[in-house]
Amino acid sequence: MNESTRLNGLPPLVTDHTRMLVLGSFPSVASLARQQYYAHPQNAFWRLLQALWPASPMPGADQYPQRVAWMLDKGLGLWDVYASCQRAGSLDTAIRQPQVNDLADLLRRCPELRLIAHNGGESFRHARVTRALGRPVYRLPSTSPANASWTFERKLAAWREVVRIAGLL
Repeated sequence: MNESTRLNGLPPLVTDHTRMLVLGSFPSVASLARQQYYAHPQNAFWRLLQALWPASPMPGADQYPQRVAWMLDKGLGLWDVYASCQRAGSLDTAIRQPQVNDLADLLRRCPELRLIAHNGGESFRHARVTRALGRPVYRLPSTSPANASWTFERKLAAWREVVRIAGLL
């Protein structure tokens, strides 16, 4: 893929019982190829969720629809701030000409939404937009393998705190 190719993101994974929404920036090359959020095996997202809810076994990576249902059942929703962009590779720093998703529509789709958490710095750049939705907004450390300065344990502690605030633990 070159920088002139316009890429389209994935649809939101939410229900009317979503209480916490995690917003990433834009799916990686691996995620777009598989049409699955956080499909890169080195991304810590799914491992973090399993560590948060160890008593409830998460379906394996080869069972993505069941994995999504498991996450949604916990009250956790997932989307990205960007609907589309131009980008070569997977790094957020390579994103060009992004188009922001209609985040305001989420309040209608998620009437029980308690808070919004941005997964990483690029997503958090849009906190002004998400704060305007009238819900608390948090910045979480990125689950990306590019965020190597945070250990898994440190990421888990930060994620656990926000998930606890959302009432999902």
